[in-house]
Amino acid sequence: MNLKNQTSVFEFLLLGISIQPEQEIFFTLFLIMYLTTVLGNLLIILLIRLESHLHTPMYFFLSHLAFSDITLSSVIVPKMLMNMHMRKQSISYAGCISQMYLFVMFGCLDNFLLAVMAYDRYVAICQPLHYTISMRQEMCILLVACSWFFCCAHALLHTLLLIQVSFCTHNTIPNFFCDLTALLKLSCSDTSLNEMVIFTEGGILFILPLGTILGSYIRIGTTVLRIPSTKSVFKVFSTCGSHLFVVSLYYGTIAGVYFFSSLGNSIDKDIIASVMYTIVTPMLNPFIYSLRNRDIKQALEMFVHKAHIFK
Repeated sequence: MNLKNQTSVFEFLLLGISIQPEQEIFFTLFLIMYLTTVLGNLLIILLIRLESHLHTPMYFFLSHLAFSDITLSSVIVPKMLMNMHMRKQSISYAGCISQMYLFVMFGCLDNFLLAVMAYDRYVAICQPLHYTISMRQEMCILLVACSWFFCCAHALLHTLLLIQVSFCTHNTIPNFFCDLTALLKLSCSDTSLNEMVIFTEGGILFILPLGTILGSYIRIGTTVLRIPSTKSVFKVFSTCGSHLFVVSLYYGTIAGVYFFSSLGNSIDKDIIASVMYTIVTPMLNPFIYSLRNRDIKQALEMFVHKAHIFK
């Protein structure tokens, strides 16, 4: 079917964040946050790549999470900044669909990687004698590859279903990026199939990683409570603390975007929740891992020391 016969809308208007000339401080603030996200996560990837003592499964997964955070933010923020700077709110139909696909894919990838990292901590703490076998290099690569595959397929499924629906006259999105649910609300055709797939397939791909995370940390908690040494308990919680914080931040902001915001009709609250999920969370992740993780801090000190020597 020809795309022109499916839709009469060739662009969408993103009305989420618009600034007046006297509010340029907001553009600067978002630009700083985006650059911090990119540079902070790139630094984590670089440290893990260069420092041999970080060549472990946990940091292998962390490097992929950092890359996913960079891409998730880059899918949305540069277009938002360009629209703010040029006082332009439009995005082409193809650009909107592409943005939606990448947003769904990397949002899903974050979800899967957090689950894989939780499983890694479970094996390390609850089954330490089997850790080197269970989390061997081939298994780590397989877990990440499966995460990429399922998330690409997940995003592709929703994209193919979305391009089948028609958009007639309404093209205004009350947000600063193309979200799947917002686009379906603009459609003038039947979206019951799309909604059913979101509820079933999307729900499964959300619940399974969340269940893995909760199950892993429940087992970790019960194991830790049986440890008589206070020092060992503190070490375990310091190891898992950064990951738990990131998990809480990730799912907390998702709840803000897709659950709590639906309880009211405030568009401003929806936008704030979306900013938390797409901009603030990816920016905070490198700081959380750096400040709460002794290995990362040691690697950063070694990196700075080596750079000083080469000067």
